[in-house]
Amino acid sequence: MSDKSDFESPRPSPAVTRAWVRLMRTQQIVLAAIEQDLKAADLPPLGWYDVLLELARATGGRLRPYEIEERTLLAQHNLSRLLDRMEKAGFVHREIFSEDGRGRWVVITEAGSAMRSRMSAVYASALQRHLGDKLDDAQADQLAELLAVLSRAS
Repeated sequence: MSDKSDFESPRPSPAVTRAWVRLMRTQQIVLAAIEQDLKAADLPPLGWYDVLLELARATGGRLRPYEIEERTLLAQHNLSRLLDRMEKAGFVHREIFSEDGRGRWVVITEAGSAMRSRMSAVYASALQRHLGDKLDDAQADQLAELLAVLSRAS
């Protein structure tokens, strides 16, 4: 006779479930607050900042689309449409990848660099207000360490 528990997967403890729910809710609340701060300053959404930041950090201010995808939290299908909108706004342009005529570089423009700088000031202020004003440095370090444990590959 088989015990039913042999077939059941382990269930999270109430503490683990509570941590998960609070992590998800907090992420949504803080991201929404930051997005609202950017919108109130008449700036593009946070995803635009992420792309512009990665391009600004890259050698020559350019990356292949798959490199942007790897460095951000944007899914490929969302990234393509986002890059189209950013190009239309004049913040990036695409260049042919010389080693492969089918591929493209995404290159940050001067307007994109200026927008990243404008967004950076609002973003930094928002991070301070929504996170830094609520946690001291020791708590922020502790939170960062706990999140690092969760983000390590299993």
